[in-house]
This record gives sequence, structure tokens and C-alpha cells, in this order.
Amino acid sequence: MTSKPATLGELRKLPGYAPEAPRRTVKEELRANLLKKLDAGEPLFAGIHGYEETVLPQIANAILARHNFILLGLRGQAKSRILRGLVDFLDPEIPYVAGCPIHDNPQAPLCRSCRDLIAESGDATPIAWLARDARFVEKLATPDVTIADILGDVDPIKAARSGRDLGDELTIHYGLLPRANRGIFAVNELPDLAGKIQVGLFNIMQEGDIQIKGYPVRMPLDVLLVFTANPDDYTARGKIITPLKDRIGSEIRTHYPVTRQNALAITKQEAWTDRSAAGGLKIEIPPYVREVVEELAFQARSDRKIDKRSGVSQRLPITTLELVVSNAERRALACGETLVVPRVTDLYAALPSITGKFELEYEGELRGAEQIARDLIRSAVGSVFTGMFDGIDIHLAIPTKDKAGFIVNRLLIPNSSDD
Repeated sequence: MTSKPATLGELRKLPGYAPEAPRRTVKEELRANLLKKLDAGEPLFAGIHGYEETVLPQIANAILARHNFILLGLRGQAKSRILRGLVDFLDPEIPYVAGCPIHDNPQAPLCRSCRDLIAESGDATPIAWLARDARFVEKLATPDVTIADILGDVDPIKAARSGRDLGDELTIHYGLLPRANRGIFAVNELPDLAGKIQVGLFNIMQEGDIQIKGYPVRMPLDVLLVFTANPDDYTARGKIITPLKDRIGSEIRTHYPVTRQNALAITKQEAWTDRSAAGGLKIEIPPYVREVVEELAFQARSDRKIDKRSGVSQRLPITTLELVVSNAERRALACGETLVVPRVTDLYAALPSITGKFELEYEGELRGAEQIARDLIRSAVGSVFTGMFDGIDIHLAIPTKDKAGFIVNRLLIPNSSDD
């Protein structure tokens, strides 16, 4: 930390920051670091399962093409997690003019205050360093978001204290988008953003200029814009304005896990089942219990009584497994056991985590969420049982009494009239 340049003069002595050195944009930076990962065979996104052949190659192509992109998918498909993982493609840290709210590049400053500071101080201009995590700015789109939140506004208090006119560029209080300069700006649930705010976004994407309170401010921000949206909102309700859709380089659709093995990997990674560190008992979860929990989500996604447009989040098996383990943990403590082993019957104790994870169609509303959840549990258990024992002769031992009154086990052989 002590060896880093602290002034513009010291920074210019580094090979990559000399005045004549070429400057990389953030999209070029992402592209270069992605190429290194691909060349080294490293995983692109940690903790993302089931997208290796579908979503991740499309994201890699978009970054290589230097595109702004949007992820379209239902809830619980790791869209936000993927966007936050983009910071791994940024450099560990970059220099900026110390104190600048938009983290201006010392070699090519955008804001008026930084240009004035460099003109006045020259090589003595103080330099600070910005870590990659601070270069990701995320905003959840809601109808009450204003243009001032995104782009900025004139600050009358700043104008009064400095004695400047309200039309002076130095009186601007920058919004989230300018503060994401030289980084990544993510908007979750883009269709919920008001149309006039979307206009401000596509203007900065294409023309590189913004207007604050009617004052034209030319500011070619260096930023990667990424979005998420529900495909139903995107196509049916049409709340994303056409010029913005036209300016988004790539449209990438996410999906739920295709195989049970991918779903098992996600739930095992996300569910809190190791309770030993929190003073809990040792827990062993049988593989068939994990499979039944995952099959619950697959059954729910194919059930005609559940709304397909809303989707069934991958959070359903995660929270269900946590409640299954909790019920087994409570039973073990009540019985004085030292080993917690969940049973299939513990799934019924997890109904509170199931009923809130799906929206019902009219037919489902007539039956009720709890009854639908119980039906899903029965279907999931049957599906897993069939998958494990299909084609295997199962002998059922039924306790009965013989002629002398002794208890014996009577074996029933399937598909046979003989005992």
C-alpha cells in the first residue's frame, strides 16, 4: 500500500500510465481479463451451476463483444448473483483523482472540478486507488425512482456555500449512474423503471450526454450497463421502451436447473445445514431426502395448478431443506439423540417454506396452497422412489400370526399370486 503512487506525477512514471500510454475503457478491461480466464481454463462465475452450456457462454460472448446486456428470467434464477460476479473481471484496483465523486481518470478527467484541480496542481494532484468491489453500483428499479437518483440534480446548498450560480457545473450533485463511472452499473427489474428514466439511460448509452435541470452537460461516461428483467414483463406488458431495447447489445435468457444433479449442487451450496458451528448437533442428510426436496421444485414447475409465468424459485428447495433439518434437529433433542438424520416425513414440517414460494392458478386456489404442497410432497416422494427402485423386485414383510398364534413375517412378492 505504501508503494502505490499518491500523486499524478508518481502515477505517470508507471509504464501503463504514462501520458502517451493508450487508455482502456471498462469494457476493454473486462474483455482482456475474461480472455485471460478463458485462456487459463478458469471458471467464469463461482457458485453458478447448470449454466455452463447455456447462459455463461452467451455472457462471455457479450463481454467479448463489449455489449451492454440484459438477463431475462423468472425469480430465483441467479440473475443478480451473476451481475455481481462481473466484478471478478475487473482489475484489482484503479487510480482516480482523490475526492472525485465519479472516480475520474487522472489521465482523462470528465468533471469540471477535476479538470480545474489538475490544471492548478499538475503533477502534485493527489491520487487515490479504487478497489474492484467499489466499482459495482446496483439499483433496484421501482416506480418512485427519479431522474435525480439516476443522473443527478443541482444542489442549491452547494451553490449557496460556494457562491456559484445554479447553472454552474460545479453545483451538480451526481446520481448513481455518474458515480458508476469506470465501473459497472446494474439495474434490477428494469421494466419497473419509469419511461423518462429509461430515456436518460439510453441517452447516456449511445450519445454520452446527460441533462440535469435543463443544463446540457456533456459527460461520456465509461461504464458497462447491465440489466435484469422478468420475461413476462419484457414481452407482454412492454414496459421497456423501444429505443432502450434497441440499444441493449445482448439479450440473454436464464432458466431453472435442467437436471436434478444441478439443482442438488445449488441447494447443497446455499442451504444452511451444517449447524455444528452454531452449537448444533452433527447432521447427516440421506441422499434420498435431498433428492425428494429437489424433486419438489420440479413437480411444482410442471403442475398445472401453479402459475408458470410467476415461476417456482430455486429458493424453494433451499428453504425447505433448512426446515427439514430443523425439524429433525428438534426431534433429536427431544429424544436425546446425538445424531440428526432427517426423514421423509420431516418434509411435512417444511410446509411453511413451500406454500409461499409459488402463485396458484384458479384451480389451485380452490384447493388451497397447503393441500397443493402436500400433493407435491407425495408426487416428489413417488418420483424419487420410482427412480431408485424401478425394475427391482421389492419383498414386503407384513407381520401376521400363524396357526399357533406366533407372530411371523409374511413376504409379499410383487406380481405374484404366491406368498
